[in-house]
Amino acid sequence: MPNIKSAAKRVRQNIKRENRNRRIKSMLKTTIRRYEQSLASGDREDARLKLNAAVRQIDKAAAKGIIHKNNAARKKSHLSRVFDKSDAV
Repeated sequence: MPNIKSAAKRVRQNIKRENRNRRIKSMLKTTIRRYEQSLASGDREDARLKLNAAVRQIDKAAAKGIIHKNNAARKKSHLSRVFDKSDAV
C-alpha cells in the first residue's frame, strides 16, 4: 500500500485504466469471434456486416492506444483476407 497521496492516486488510476482496457479488449475479441462464426456459417451478407463492426472496434481500440496501430492494421488485413478467400470458394 502506498504511503504517499499521489502514489495512492496513481494506483487508483491504474486500476481504472486496466479495467477499461480489459473491457475494450474483450469486446474486440467478441466482435472478431462473431465475425468468424458468421463467416463459417456461410452467410456472406451477415459476415460483411460483422466485418465492418470488427474493423470499427479495431480502429477504436487503436485510437485509444489499447492496441498498437500496426497490430490493428495486421488484424484488419487478416480479417479482410479471410473474407476475400471465402468468396473464392
